[in-house]
Amino acid sequence: MFLVVGLGNPGREYEHTRHNIGFMVIDELARRWKVAGWRDKFGGEVAQGDGNVVLKPQEYMNVSGQAVQRAQAFYKIEPEDTIIVHDEIDLPFGKLRVKVGGGHGGHNGLRSIIQMTHDGFTRIRCGVGKPNGGKERVTGHVLGGFSKQEQEELPFLIGGAADAVELVMKQGATIAMNRVNADK
Repeated sequence: MFLVVGLGNPGREYEHTRHNIGFMVIDELARRWKVAGWRDKFGGEVAQGDGNVVLKPQEYMNVSGQAVQRAQAFYKIEPEDTIIVHDEIDLPFGKLRVKVGGGHGGHNGLRSIIQMTHDGFTRIRCGVGKPNGGKERVTGHVLGGFSKQEQEELPFLIGGAADAVELVMKQGATIAMNRVNADK
């Protein structure tokens, strides 16, 4: 059994922002796996489908590790069987990378998860691009909406990330990294 977590922020004002790409991927997986019966539990929205657990933490990004830790404890899922899908400003928009372990790279959601659960989980890093102008523009960028061109490409990014999650689950993180991380 895997725990697949999509990172994002709760609330309609964040619904279509770069920071919520993780929620969008979870929604795609839920559609594919015909997930029903979402419940408010662990500080998030949780459901089971295809023999796995999907979670969208509903606490803000910087405390999302609490919901992940609670779900891992309840379902007895180790960090090694946890997949976190998140936005990544250090990748150009549309690029995907699979990574196991490592630091948080300044991502508050990952920082919270590492603090609450330790490292060792697999990450599906969804490139949302980096804003021009330095660090002071990062918050506005990730909490901002997609450009028209990005909106056209977004379904491919979401679908590719969902494919990457399924590849990790079926064939392991190493094979997923070799396939997904190779630039095409």
